[in-house]
Amino acid sequence: MVRSKSRNYFMFGALYFTQGTILAYFLSINALYFIENGLSGTDLGIFGIIAMIPFVIKVLYGMLSDRVPLFGMGHRKPYILIGLFIQIACLIAVPFINLSSNFWLFVSAAFLLQMGMALYDTCTDGLALDTIPKEEGTIQSIMVGGRALGLVLTAPLVGLLAEYVGWHWVFWVLALSTLIPIPFVLGIHEEERTVEQEFKWEAFKAFKDRYVIAIALIGFVFFTVYAGVNAVVNLSLEMRFPLQFNKAVAGLVSSVLGSGIILGGIFGGRVMDTLGKKKAIWAALLTSLIANAAFALIPNPSWVWPVVFILGLSFGVQQTIIFAMSMNASDSRIAASMYSILMAITNVAQGFGMFLTGSLSDTISFRILFIIMGLVNLLAIPFIHTIKQAEK
Repeated sequence: MVRSKSRNYFMFGALYFTQGTILAYFLSINALYFIENGLSGTDLGIFGIIAMIPFVIKVLYGMLSDRVPLFGMGHRKPYILIGLFIQIACLIAVPFINLSSNFWLFVSAAFLLQMGMALYDTCTDGLALDTIPKEEGTIQSIMVGGRALGLVLTAPLVGLLAEYVGWHWVFWVLALSTLIPIPFVLGIHEEERTVEQEFKWEAFKAFKDRYVIAIALIGFVFFTVYAGVNAVVNLSLEMRFPLQFNKAVAGLVSSVLGSGIILGGIFGGRVMDTLGKKKAIWAALLTSLIANAAFALIPNPSWVWPVVFILGLSFGVQQTIIFAMSMNASDSRIAASMYSILMAITNVAQGFGMFLTGSLSDTISFRILFIIMGLVNLLAIPFIHTIKQAEK
């Protein structure tokens, strides 16, 4: 791309910021929207699984953009723009769907929206892999930090809009936020791909590598906990402390959590550089376990804010580590395809996590639920040793 490094970073940050604004809705008030419309936790879990399917099949978008340039604009730029416009169209239309009487129509619109997001997310990752050296760790922090910043700034706003203005404005404001990266994407010019970047089917043999498999499985565990916990944080607080927490406060809770993720994203790369991959994964795992247990045992509302921040901090470190390791392991010949497969696995995990906590919330207390989710982190332990062996 014929642009300055700082402008490139700003563009990537804006694209991830836009994802964060959508995440702000899903993590802060989507569960409340469902409950307000008379739906159950199981309905929420089913919705979570279906909505994540586009991110599960994002490898198809990766392979498409790796192989087929479009409209003479390159391998990434046109797909990013198409995905953004699909997201805008869906967000404009969603308020006209009655969730309580048209559940499956709402799910279909969310599915299409996620298709658009998965498309531009995959091609944004591919563009980063095409243009930024793997050893340059700043991009992983921008990915985590940009998305978390979108969450931090948008979550309080959508909570206030839902509480005092109306749900329709929540979706329309999100549509406006999707416009932010478009001018920057329009300004890029993709360079011709090198011989080393040409698509090769044999590059998929990399998935036989034990290191790649270990990254994928650790990522699955971490993102199961991340998405599962985030999906019910605000719902659990509203149920446990109904006088102190409502839709407006839910946005602030998600904002604090997102602030923790930003800080975790900033320091995640440094933690990995200082401790090494194995010790960094241990540190992220134990921090998440402790933070989930602390959240489960919160004695009164005043403890919510610091505990939620620490919870976000652990998630930010976990995500940055997984993103960095996945990018480092991706073969340049199938950059978007390989990275999208690794990210698709984390997205399967997110759908699974949302379904798990959504369905369990109908049958067990939230205290027990968060302790269980903290313990899920321990499932990553068998694969950490493989990371160390691969490094040697």
